[in-house]
Amino acid sequence: MYSLLSIAVDFKKLGPWLPTFWEGTMVTIVLSLATVLLGTIIGLLATVLQQSENKILKGIANVYTQVVRGTPMLLQLFLWLYGFPLIGFSIPAIAALGNVYGSREFLTAVVALSINSGAYICEIFRGGLESIDKGQMEAGRALGLSRRETLFSIIIPQATRVVLPGLGNEFITMIKESSIVSTVGVFDVMYAQNIVKAATYSIFEPLVLIGVIYFVLTFVLTKLMKLLEKRLGVYA
Repeated sequence: MYSLLSIAVDFKKLGPWLPTFWEGTMVTIVLSLATVLLGTIIGLLATVLQQSENKILKGIANVYTQVVRGTPMLLQLFLWLYGFPLIGFSIPAIAALGNVYGSREFLTAVVALSINSGAYICEIFRGGLESIDKGQMEAGRALGLSRRETLFSIIIPQATRVVLPGLGNEFITMIKESSIVSTVGVFDVMYAQNIVKAATYSIFEPLVLIGVIYFVLTFVLTKLMKLLEKRLGVYA
């Protein structure tokens, strides 16, 4: 133990709490992965609706992306957890998934963050679709494919390669931004830090440790995405 700017720093006291940090880290990874996977599905659906010739469906998709991207994620989380239940809409707990992953707070966080992520992923896909030569759609229609068949069989597969870097960045962003779920009692790595801080009366050491954890997670993911992009011949 030594003194740094009049603060007693002792990382050894965190030793007994490493399993707690590990559990919180696993929750952060699962939450981020589930959010991006569901968000990708939602974003892809919204993108398809935006490409629809039906003005109502197109309008719904546009309103969705504008509202979600124009309001804070924390506000959306609070609405799903505290606001919507007041009007009879609540995400129920699933006991079979356990006390953490099956809790109402965790499942609500997955829904709220997925819907938020879906709006941004929709914009990523939209940009990817716009990068594809319009002649591809005309070629598909010339082959006898419908607009929908051309979109799913020709356009989207090409756009996916283009948007891969953006999806990777969204995953990295979600890992960091998912820390807000600690404010509603979800046992992620940030919440674990609060537990350790309260038990050890230490502030500096837990914060430094979770900073290292977040950095390692994002660094490893960035390297994996670069390898995948290289393998698929994608260049950001």
